[in-house]
This record gives sequence, C-alpha cells and structure tokens, in this order.
Amino acid sequence: MWLFDFLRNNLRFLSAGALLHFSSCPGQTFFISIFAAEIMAEFALTDGEWGALYAFATTVSALALFWAGALTDWFRVRSLALIVMPGLALTCVAMSLNRSSVGLILIVLLLRFLGQGMMFQLAATAMARWFVGRRGLALSISALGFAFGQALYPMIFAALLDHLYWRSLWYIAALTVLATFPLIFWLLAAERTPASHFEVEDSSGMDRRHWTRNEVLRSPIFWMLLPMLIGPPAWGTSLFFQQVHIAETKGWPLVQYLSLVPVMTAIAVVVSLSCGGFIDKFGSGRVMQFFLVPWLLAFIVLHQAESLVGALVSFCLFGVATGLQSTLITAFWAEYFGTRHIGAIKGASTSIMVLGSALGPGITGLLIDQGYDFPSQMIAIAAYFFVAGLLVWIVVARSKHRLLRSA
Repeated sequence: MWLFDFLRNNLRFLSAGALLHFSSCPGQTFFISIFAAEIMAEFALTDGEWGALYAFATTVSALALFWAGALTDWFRVRSLALIVMPGLALTCVAMSLNRSSVGLILIVLLLRFLGQGMMFQLAATAMARWFVGRRGLALSISALGFAFGQALYPMIFAALLDHLYWRSLWYIAALTVLATFPLIFWLLAAERTPASHFEVEDSSGMDRRHWTRNEVLRSPIFWMLLPMLIGPPAWGTSLFFQQVHIAETKGWPLVQYLSLVPVMTAIAVVVSLSCGGFIDKFGSGRVMQFFLVPWLLAFIVLHQAESLVGALVSFCLFGVATGLQSTLITAFWAEYFGTRHIGAIKGASTSIMVLGSALGPGITGLLIDQGYDFPSQMIAIAAYFFVAGLLVWIVVARSKHRLLRSA
C-alpha cells in the first residue's frame, strides 16, 4: 500500500524524471549504433575510424559535461530542459541533413552531450535532490523511462530501417523528443525547490557533512572507484556499439539478436525497482559491493555463446547489471557525499562515465581492425570487471565507519 501512496503523491515528479530518461535515447549508443553500417558506408569509414571518431566526440562531450553538470545546482530542471531538449531535437535534424565528415563529429558530440550527458544529468540529479528517505526507489522508477526506451528504440528503428532511408529516421527521432517536451515542461511547472537552497542534515554524507566536488575529487575513495565508473559505460556501450559486428561474427540475424534487448530491459526494470528497495533498506554501499558481478558473468557467457539461447542468458545477466547501474551510482554519491553539491558531483562522475563510453568503442574498434573480433575481447573485459570489483569491495569496507558516524 505504501508504494501506491508514494506513486500517487509523487507521480508528477517521477513522471518527469522517467520522461527525461526516455527522451535521452537519440543520444544513446544503442540508438546511434543502429545506423553504424550506413554511416560508415556514407562517409567511407572503417570500424576503427568510426570508433575513433565516436570516441573523440564522446570524450569532448564528457569534458563539457564535467563543468556543465554543476548547472543543475543553480538552475531548475525546467529551465535547463527548455534548452537541452530542443537542442537535442535540432541535432537529430542535423544528422539527417549532414554530408560532411567534420559535421558528423560535431553532431555526434552534441548527441552525446545533450542526450547521454545532460538529459541523464537532469533526471538523476533531480531525483537525488528531491527525495531522501525513498531516494533509491525514486531513482529506480525514473530510470524506467530509459529502460523502456532501450527496449523500444532499437527494435522499432531497426525494423523501420528495412523500409525507410536511414536519414529519414533521424527526423522521426527528432519528433519523438519534441513530442515529450510539452508534457515534461508541464510536469515540471510545479517543480520542487532544489534542496541545495537549504540545509538538509538528513542528506549529509560521510563525516556528517556535504562534500564539494573538489573534495570528492581529492578523496582516494573516488579514484579507487574510477575503474568501476569507467567499466560499465566503456564495455556496456561497446556491447551496443558493436551489435551489428557481434551479430555478423556470431552468424546471428540482426533483428533476432536485437529482439533480446526487450528481455534485458524487462529484467533491468525488475532489478532496478528491487535495487531501489534494497538501497533504502541496507544502504547503497552494501549493494555496490556486488554491482560488477553480473557484468563479469555476462561477458563470459556471451563470449562462449554459440546460439541465440546462449546470448539470451547473457542478456539476462546484462539486464541485472544495467538494472543495478540505473539506480545505484547516483544513490551512492548522495549517501556518501551528501546532496547539497550533488549536481556538481554527479556531473563529474557522469563525465567520467561518458569518457568511458568513448574509450570502449574506440578501443574495441581498433582491435577489430587489428583482427581481434569483439567476442574474442570479452574475456579480457571480464578480467577488468573482476579487478574493478575488488577495488569497490575494499572502498566500501574501509569507508563504512565514516558513514556510520554520519547516521
């Protein structure tokens, strides 16, 4: 009963967060990569060159997000959405019209900055600031928008690609962003006053204080968690960026391979909602210690998979992994470092994650050009997650007493 009361009382704000997540999809790798073959053919790019271009554009967007993320500490989500969402729609239109390689770099940069970067920043920061006691649950519910987008966009646009010119589909992508914009703007008309304007003791972090971004960046905790921040976006992005390559290498029909994405999404939704409850009950640190295990297992299974049944098992594990990711990291920053400067802190961590999403496609694309197909790279990726997971375990174990003092 309490869940229905929570949803009823906060439906307006949760819906805004979910729609912001959903509307970020045209800037996400799983969407852009649908057109990888067409873009490479149009601009005469190899896998490595396309990956390098994508990595460069995403890296620049990450650097921009490092500073732009702090805007959410000073401006309302509604005001920022008024700029970000039309900008994302216009960038989609630019993709449909562009004929220049230089223009392609700029367009990918803007798609990544506005879509993957700022849209996510607006949604996640708002949930972390607006909710305290049920922060994990609020983050989980708002992240459902991204989950549904991840399930729907690849299947729908991959099917449309068989019947429509690829450039025409970017007009449709622009329309999907514009279609949600008026509703989001209306939902945010009654936006809550940002908590950063007040002293909120219950939302302080370790040592019973609110950490600034510079203090977080100087903390050994942040740097020991760096491999954890980079890993999922780097190799998870590569999973979608190389989806056409994976299907070709494994000998699987692309549409059938992409049909596994909704299964992953369904599991991610269940895990995300469950994760929010576990975070609220046990704390984000305890859940964080197990965060990278499904990533490790998923890449091992997909490496070994010889049929779509094996791929299905791996996508179930990827669903668990992405379900945890959608909620856990933002909740961790808020719990361990406080909420007063959560926009700047989240912006810094998101910029690093965006940087990771640049490194993955670049590295995997170059290795493919050198003769190492992506499935053969997956054992090394699993080893990466093992090492990163050990570091997470050490950090949480060593920091627990500082968090207890804050309670």
